Amino acid sequence: MQHIYENFTFPPDQSFTIRAEELEIKKYTSLKSHVNFEIALLENCTGKRFIGDHIEDFKGDELVLMGSYLPHCWQYYNTLNSKRPADAIIVHFYPDFLGKDLLTKPEAVHLNQLFENASKGVLFTGTIVVDAKEILYQMLTATGLTRAVLMLQLLDKLALSSTCKTLSSPSFHIIETSTEANRINRVFDYIFKHFKEDISLQDVASVVPMSTSAFCRFFKMQTNRTLVDFIKEIRIGHAAKLLMEGNYNITETCYKSGYNNISNFNKHFKDVKGSSPRDFAKKYKITAEIESL
Repeated sequence: MQHIYENFTFPPDQSFTIRAEELEIKKYTSLKSHVNFEIALLENCTGKRFIGDHIEDFKGDELVLMGSYLPHCWQYYNTLNSKRPADAIIVHFYPDFLGKDLLTKPEAVHLNQLFENASKGVLFTGTIVVDAKEILYQMLTATGLTRAVLMLQLLDKLALSSTCKTLSSPSFHIIETSTEANRINRVFDYIFKHFKEDISLQDVASVVPMSTSAFCRFFKMQTNRTLVDFIKEIRIGHAAKLLMEGNYNITETCYKSGYNNISNFNKHFKDVKGSSPRDFAKKYKITAEIESL
């Protein structure tokens, strides 16, 4: 998966942006990060969520807050209701969009805690998703001060919510400069282009370039994973997608995912997914059949 650093500029008459878009049910292959904070509301889809070092399947409405430079991506597998599309509402903003003084006020203590937690990504569940959705819909058509007031209402509700959790691990290290983002971008790009091949530590370290020992420290700091574990997760993620698509059997999937040993493939698949490839394929087929009824 490619890692892309994005640079947003706001229109001169707006202190934050909000947009609605229809999601394509396809495999997105780019982790994105940017200096802006982001609120993402996804509706009517199932897929997989990548936030920092967090990877998890999701289903149904999804509301997430992300802080600066936090790598993120969603992969969309299907819609829950086939009669309407999967949709998203995306807000980009800076915490001090109404001035730095706001965050120094005693009333903003919960807001500051929310923004601190956003560095790991915050997933909201329960009634707050319904409340946030209503405000976001209003924001899409509101203008001027009304729009800004709605944004404050939304942030206040998120800050006071008790039905939320942080996503990335406490040790996950945010890439805080575009220079670092570009460096890890080159590493990710190389791995995602070559994960089906034999990849050596020396090969990847030369992309940066660094000595192998320095690269290991750098990669562990940025991803909270070893290179071996990261490549394993990428290969198994690709294998899971092939099995869900149903075009290849398990042996074919093994070799199309960078493995040349079926027993090693089975072991790694169970390590990452918690079940064997065969059980995974059976479970997904049953689930898909149920969802299509």
